[in-house]
Amino acid sequence: MPNKKKPMPEFRSEEEEREFWRGHDSTEFIDWRAAQRAKFPNLKPALRTISLRLPVSMIEDLKILANERDVPYQSLLKVFLAERLKQEKRRAS
Repeated sequence: MPNKKKPMPEFRSEEEEREFWRGHDSTEFIDWRAAQRAKFPNLKPALRTISLRLPVSMIEDLKILANERDVPYQSLLKVFLAERLKQEKRRAS
């Protein structure tokens, strides 16, 4: 027989919800064994600006490649990073 879970409280704000979850365990309210994976294809990932120091020659090479592909060089850099991260994750598994 499954455990009876507590009813999920209603929150007036995100801050109120954050404060609540700081002091409570979600397993009191949610049966995670019954959870199903969901996809949200239209969500945009959160972005964070970083400062990155690169050699001028590397930036120039990147700009040349980006120009050949008709894309902004920062976008091309993100593509390169994403591809490499994917490779490293596969190698680590």
